[in-house]
Amino acid sequence: KIFKIYKFRTMIENAEAMSGPVLAQDVDKRITRFGHILRATRLDEIPQIFNILIGDMSIVGPRPERPFFVEQFCKEIPQYNLRHRVKAGLTGLAQVQGKYNTTVGDKLKYDLLYINGYSIALDVKLMLQTMNILLRKNSTQGKNTSELEEQINKLYVE
Repeated sequence: KIFKIYKFRTMIENAEAMSGPVLAQDVDKRITRFGHILRATRLDEIPQIFNILIGDMSIVGPRPERPFFVEQFCKEIPQYNLRHRVKAGLTGLAQVQGKYNTTVGDKLKYDLLYINGYSIALDVKLMLQTMNILLRKNSTQGKNTSELEEQINKLYVE
């Protein structure tokens, strides 16, 4: 279901007026100085608690994506739509095991792993791991594919 997601503004007004929808980059001139602080501390996500309270999102689940990109990703990756079998979440396996700039395909693998094996115990574990990540500065860097495969194999063992 499409819903309005609440976040603090971190980009300049009309950031995509000229370009159209664009995913954020490592070096993104559209992000304000204060926006860099909000993103680095993840404080821009706090308003999404309202999305959880009104039932649009859950605490744990695949992160929501804008409809423009959902359509694009569904065309590029046929399995992408499977992530919509559960409610979008504030945090998820892809956020805990991956990084901010992990590829869409790799995030999808994590999302599908979560969807196929979610439980209350896993949700609690992911919430605790999310709290740990909030304190780490390096969680905005990407992982390479071999690291991803290694982590996926580790998740099956645990």
